[in-house]
Amino acid sequence: MKCWGGQKTDRRIFADFYNDKKIKETLKTKIITKSIERLIDKGAILGYGVRTPKKWFIKEVKLTKLGRKIWQKWQSRRQKKLL
Repeated sequence: MKCWGGQKTDRRIFADFYNDKKIKETLKTKIITKSIERLIDKGAILGYGVRTPKKWFIKEVKLTKLGRKIWQKWQSRRQKKLL
């Protein structure tokens, strides 16, 4: 995970996941934005950007301590399933 180091990371790294998939660009943006907003609501990441009264424009994200714990738990569970 590219934002593991604790520094702010551009949100475009999430779009790399969808590069080989045949999904429209507007749909990719919606999916990524919703996912980031859900992770912010859970407290797993912090979002940096501009907020208007109706909408967030998230430019950068940063992983929190809770996010690191969730990631480690997910990775360990994933490793067990592979074995």
